[in-house]
Amino acid sequence: MASKKHKAVLKMAKGYRGRSKNTFRAAIRRVEKALQYAYRDRKVKKRNFRKLWIQRLNAGVRQHGMSYSRFIRAAPLDADIVLNRRMLAELSTNEPFSFKAVVDVVKMKQQPK
Repeated sequence: MASKKHKAVLKMAKGYRGRSKNTFRAAIRRVEKALQYAYRDRKVKKRNFRKLWIQRLNAGVRQHGMSYSRFIRAAPLDADIVLNRRMLAELSTNEPFSFKAVVDVVKMKQQPK
């Protein structure tokens, strides 16, 4: 049973430097730390992508004379736009005319009556 566990850990430690790839005791420490980093960085990846989408959206919206905060607040409330930040950022970079139409709808709905 133990050798099966050892083989699994050493297989996961493939590519590490020094004794960490050969000896179980060193490998288990490194593998556990690597798994901790992987768990943490899956959360960080989501954070980083959200920040990137917000930056792209901000740049795209400012080209049309509006701030990000006003746009993102008014889009779902006033203009009934159900696109998320990811899709809006994608539109702003790849489909500028479609994004301009979305911004114009938000601007029009935001006008005081």
